[in-house]
Amino acid sequence: MAEMFKAKVRKVGTSFGVLIPMEVIAKEGIKEGEDIEVSVLKKKNLDKLLKLFGSAKGTEPFERDREDRLDREEYH
Repeated sequence: MAEMFKAKVRKVGTSFGVLIPMEVIAKEGIKEGEDIEVSVLKKKNLDKLLKLFGSAKGTEPFERDREDRLDREEYH
């Protein structure tokens, strides 16, 4: 299962690198030299994504409107 964590980008020679926390390494069983896939999601884009799904802080909790639902006992 994919593990999400925050990390700072650091300069490593002429490239950038990201350190993987030890807890994630242990949980995912990552070994030195192993190939892994990494996705990049910048904070500003994460905030936009969360708002799209209504999960952002400050949104109202979801309340289901039961008036538009049919009584299930009618079909038994």
